[in-house]
Amino acid sequence: MSARFTIEPLAKRHKRSNFACGDDRIDLYFREMVSQDVKRKYATCFVAREIATNRVVGFYTLSSSNVPLTEVPELLAKKLPRYPTVPAVLIGWLGRHRDYAGQGLGEALLFDAIKTVAIAPIGAHAIFADAIDDKAAAFYAAFGFSPLIRRPRTLYLPVAAALSLLSP
Repeated sequence: MSARFTIEPLAKRHKRSNFACGDDRIDLYFREMVSQDVKRKYATCFVAREIATNRVVGFYTLSSSNVPLTEVPELLAKKLPRYPTVPAVLIGWLGRHRDYAGQGLGEALLFDAIKTVAIAPIGAHAIFADAIDDKAAAFYAAFGFSPLIRRPRTLYLPVAAALSLLSP
């Protein structure tokens, strides 16, 4: 991401009321509900802030998660231990303000989420993303995420594969 933006943990000083990504569900969640999820430790939230204006221009949330091994695509499942679930981190919400479309901000948010998961001192085999619609699912698929067998809008990427996205 350019020096124009910074990504940091959500704080009270971040003004969320004017955030508009173009999807009412995402906007409502970010404006009115994300702070409760953070307070309850259901998720952590990171925001992209434009440095010059302090405007919040994007965000993503991360939560601990797991998925039944039977839901993982067979090619990936064959390589995993036979535990009933796969430990993971979930990108539950990701949004970019519509005024910043086409500037690579969504990609920068995704890469920051991957980096955050990769350097965290916890065990997680994969990163999952809950896509809100088919367009969002296609966004994640473009970066190597694969849909789960019975939940095509929940996509899966092994952390090892995610790390290769971050390499130059």
